[in-house]
Amino acid sequence: MKNLLGRGQLAALREFVRRRVLLAFDYDGTLAPIVREPEAAAMRPRTAALLARLAQRYPCAVISGRARADVMKMLAGIPLRAVIGNHGMEPWRGLPAARRRVAEWRGRLARALPQSPGVFVEDKGPSLAIHYRQAQARSTVRRRILSAVAELRGARIVEGKMVVNVLPANAPNKGTALLGLCRRLRCAATIYVGDDDNDEDAFALAGRFAVLGIRVSRRRRSQAAYFLPGQAAIDRLLAALIGMR
Repeated sequence: MKNLLGRGQLAALREFVRRRVLLAFDYDGTLAPIVREPEAAAMRPRTAALLARLAQRYPCAVISGRARADVMKMLAGIPLRAVIGNHGMEPWRGLPAARRRVAEWRGRLARALPQSPGVFVEDKGPSLAIHYRQAQARSTVRRRILSAVAELRGARIVEGKMVVNVLPANAPNKGTALLGLCRRLRCAATIYVGDDDNDEDAFALAGRFAVLGIRVSRRRRSQAAYFLPGQAAIDRLLAALIGMR
């Protein structure tokens, strides 16, 4: 991975923005800093202002792990072309069946999960997020959570930062959502920025489509070609893109 903000690396951005390009972003950890309480996550005022300006110059979208209604409230007033929620699932015609399956999993997990302080299950309808950021002995709690969710039939497990996501295995992901948006908006290329393992589905499109993947913070095994040195660097990236058009 290369530091996109390093010497000479912005040329990769310039090459992409010459085409009709879709700019797509994750929310938590990308546009907004990770916080202790998920409901408190918010963009810094400068980030929100830059994103609004960017969306006036390029087609822009947000693809978040949050429920769509939740993340929409955090993006009010920004002229985005699309907001996709639940790791690429919302909207999706398979949502009713996904909600029924997740409700069944929720009942099973209520009996199987460790009753540890600081562990809570966020029910997002067609997916679950099991948070353990506030737990003690987090590595032990994580192992017990993974053991419990491994018993759920038809589930896809995606770990995040102090969270374990439980999704229907047959559901769309961030990669399929991103590709669908590019086709719908007639974009020949896309720049996608994310910070977590559920963003790897979008980065992995690079072998099939013109995708410039940028991961927030370097990770050796990421499929993104570039990285930002930290979440605060998102403002520099947004400003650079504004300056190119």
